[in-house]
Amino acid sequence: SLSGRIVGGVWWFFTLIIISSYTANLAAFLTVERMVSPIESAEDLAKQTEISYGTLDGGSTKEFFRRSKIAVFEKMWSYMKAADPSVFVKTTDEGVARVRKSKGKYAYLLESTMNEYIEQRKPCDTMKVGGNLDSKGYGVATPKGSDLRIPVNLAVLKLNEQAVLDKLKNKWWYDKGECGSKDSGRKDKTSALSLSNVAGVFYILIGGLGLAMLVALVEFCYKSRIQSRRMK
Repeated sequence: SLSGRIVGGVWWFFTLIIISSYTANLAAFLTVERMVSPIESAEDLAKQTEISYGTLDGGSTKEFFRRSKIAVFEKMWSYMKAADPSVFVKTTDEGVARVRKSKGKYAYLLESTMNEYIEQRKPCDTMKVGGNLDSKGYGVATPKGSDLRIPVNLAVLKLNEQAVLDKLKNKWWYDKGECGSKDSGRKDKTSALSLSNVAGVFYILIGGLGLAMLVALVEFCYKSRIQSRRMK
């Protein structure tokens, strides 16, 4: 019957699209270019000369290297001071752009929070390498002797104890990120094939089944009328 042919045609079309989508997604997963870095730590940077590295000119990271008494960081600071052309940049945007244009020949050293945020933004072609060089926190400044100091301290401690600060960071850094999971810097940038990606083909399937049911109803009514006429 016509309704049966419609059901069969829609089903085979649905199956073909699902298989094609899965195959395309699998091929992308298997062939995606993975981000691999020969540098895994600050020590690796200090030991080589092929990849240049620098910081924001006048920022806290530059000040950290300038004041550090650790041998590795002193060596890195000596290199950065003497580098020609200069490895320092005026803005973070300039530093990130320099990383992207260098094709792996320049590393930009910056605060971890900004680093992780940039890593989660398109075009998803940067990654954080190695652990943090130092551990510092952010504070809320108040005038000396201000009555706000204790309430602000208690409020921040409460937010930290209730994991609100971590939730906020995950929300704005990763949940609203554009590059996948927080660990995607060392993994491929492909996303899983979700239901929303193939919702259209399901709509076609439902629409086709609805059309088939309508045609079947029309066929039934038509045949019933023909049979009733013959009986008369």
